[in-house]
Amino acid sequence: MQFKGRTVIVFVLLAMFASSIVTLTIADPSFSWGRKEQATGGKASAASSSSGLTSKDLNKISTAFQLIESKYLKQPDHDELVNGAINGMLESLEDPFTVYMDQKEAKQFDESISSSFQGIGAEVSMEEGKFVIVSPIKGSPAEKAGLQAKDVIVSVNGEKLDGLTLNQAVMKIRGPKGTQAKLDLLRQGGGDPVQVIVVRDNIDVETVYAEMLPDQIGKIEIRQFSSNTAVRFAEELKNLEAKGMKGLVIDVRNDPGGLLNVVVDIVNPFVKSGTPIVQVENRDGKREPTPSTGKGKNYPVTVLINKGSASASEILAGAFQEAVGSKIVGETSYGKGTVQVTFEKEMGDGSNIKMTVYKWLTPNGNWIHKKGITPDIAVDQPAYFKAAPLAKKDVLKPDMTSDDVKNLQLMLTGLGFNTERTDGYFNEKTATAVKAFQRTNELPMTGEVDADTAAKIEKAILAQIRDPKNDMQLKAAVTQLQKQIGK
Repeated sequence: MQFKGRTVIVFVLLAMFASSIVTLTIADPSFSWGRKEQATGGKASAASSSSGLTSKDLNKISTAFQLIESKYLKQPDHDELVNGAINGMLESLEDPFTVYMDQKEAKQFDESISSSFQGIGAEVSMEEGKFVIVSPIKGSPAEKAGLQAKDVIVSVNGEKLDGLTLNQAVMKIRGPKGTQAKLDLLRQGGGDPVQVIVVRDNIDVETVYAEMLPDQIGKIEIRQFSSNTAVRFAEELKNLEAKGMKGLVIDVRNDPGGLLNVVVDIVNPFVKSGTPIVQVENRDGKREPTPSTGKGKNYPVTVLINKGSASASEILAGAFQEAVGSKIVGETSYGKGTVQVTFEKEMGDGSNIKMTVYKWLTPNGNWIHKKGITPDIAVDQPAYFKAAPLAKKDVLKPDMTSDDVKNLQLMLTGLGFNTERTDGYFNEKTATAVKAFQRTNELPMTGEVDADTAAKIEKAILAQIRDPKNDMQLKAAVTQLQKQIGK
């Protein structure tokens, strides 16, 4: 990323999966606060600046602090008051990507950048006071448990998350390998919360997976943009090209993003020299493009996205769509178009502020924030891909009506057991389908769904979802390339 007049260290992190929100971040120690700087140290002097705090402001804040310390019914904690004041200022911005981290949270944040961490493997955001899953990482415990983008986490291990900051909620979600996170979730289109048990684990640091499909079509899946991802991508791309690859599918579905410089390095060879890969704009409207130094490729590329493709994934998709002319296939992406800067050094005590400072734009100058990248070829997956896990609190029986029954019917239909309806009413045909599934899986043929039957159904549908032959989006991306290469 180029910025005139200063050197910028691009240090992204989109890496605190299920332990922090994944954001596109620049850690820029030379960043100017837009105020007058002191002659020594190069840091802004807020008190002396006309745009900073006046003596009246400082007196007002100090008075409030002293009143709380001296008069409040219970003796307050000094540090909690200070941290609360900072959180209050940042929360007034109403930006879920701008957060304060105390010393403990900042340390965990720094540790997560190494991509060596334990958790459930999902990015979590805070939207309108709700804790929302941006994307589960492919192959992670979160994905295996059936979590999806846009799921709302209501509670963790019985503890409600209402009123917590993002980092406080994240502290409850994360934990050591082997421990359970019992999440109560609300899903779009659903009613009551369902409980999903996720066993925390080490999150796989391998980010790139490649294979050669029929007709010499290569496929490279990027699960996140970590420090070594560009190198691994280049290695796998070289291997596929050496095998005579005629077209390439890049899969960034459920990829929550990653390092800004990494996505630029990945895209660069595909974009002709001088063409912007991405642009960054500050609050004054000044834009700085990052031009490519590449030569382009002589084979077509398609890019797979879905609603879990966020941030750096959207930079990649936007660059291929506008600067390369590639077809984007799948669903509209998440819509995360801002860039954060970290201010750990400025805080000076081990705490950190991660603040939205820039917006990023596509090569043509489009801002996709809260809109996402629109695919050229829109393809929905089969309905059972979006079925929620079953609550397993009650045995599902004939004549019941619930969201659980609706999800049961979606799963059974996906497995080839016809229920005739998927509206949530447990009809006679649903009972017959349940019995058929139970017979096939050597379970007691009761026609009712207890916890054992529910678990077997969920396991079977997950295997169905992972089977490439059921991936309609991948099929569409391959078909597009076959047309382009004349197959």
